[in-house]
Amino acid sequence: MAVPEALTAIPGIRTAAQLREPGDGDVLTVLPELAGLLPGGGLRRGSTVAVRGARSLVLALLAAATRNGSWAAVTGLPDLGLAAAAELGVDLERVALVPDPGAELVAVLSALVDGFDLVVLGPASVPPQTARRLTDRVRNRGTVLLKAGAWPGADLELKVSGRRWHGLTPDGHGHLRTRDVVATSRGRGAAARPSSVGLQLPGPEGAVAGAGLPGRRLAEVAG
Repeated sequence: MAVPEALTAIPGIRTAAQLREPGDGDVLTVLPELAGLLPGGGLRRGSTVAVRGARSLVLALLAAATRNGSWAAVTGLPDLGLAAAAELGVDLERVALVPDPGAELVAVLSALVDGFDLVVLGPASVPPQTARRLTDRVRNRGTVLLKAGAWPGADLELKVSGRRWHGLTPDGHGHLRTRDVVATSRGRGAAARPSSVGLQLPGPEGAVAGAGLPGRRLAEVAG
């Protein structure tokens, strides 16, 4: 399938033939707070990553890469909050949006995998056989596919749990300011052993921040 001219006309977008073959050390950088979740401390080209429990973590994984010159595409998330993405550190000038691909999801996703460094797919369900073909395409093109939700045979799965908001006073007044979560990764090979980090997602001013693993303190509200 040819890459649409609308994609290749964007400065910095490359076709499949122009992308490098992924190597073991070929990773896209992530924020320092997230590096401990990922083998090699970054997103390995040619890999599929399923993120469950927090769409904000999906967006946070784009932040460092887009700021360092990589291009990302997001599809299947028509209600994506661009302001929240910017607060998480995403360079919106390097993000292309296909909010609702409709019946052409597979064709759109294939084209995006051919032309972008990172591709985010929303919660749409993809049949296992189709997912396997797309996984092969991701691997061959050296793209990173980030799936908001489950993905059959994902190389790495990230799961967010232990959500707890801070900011309310004991009498229930005030504003929610930060949310503590525990992010856990499990995958294949070097990622077979689970790894967990504590995060504030969002942290102060909406950005990602490090946080200790539980012990909790002060006024909190679960959810």
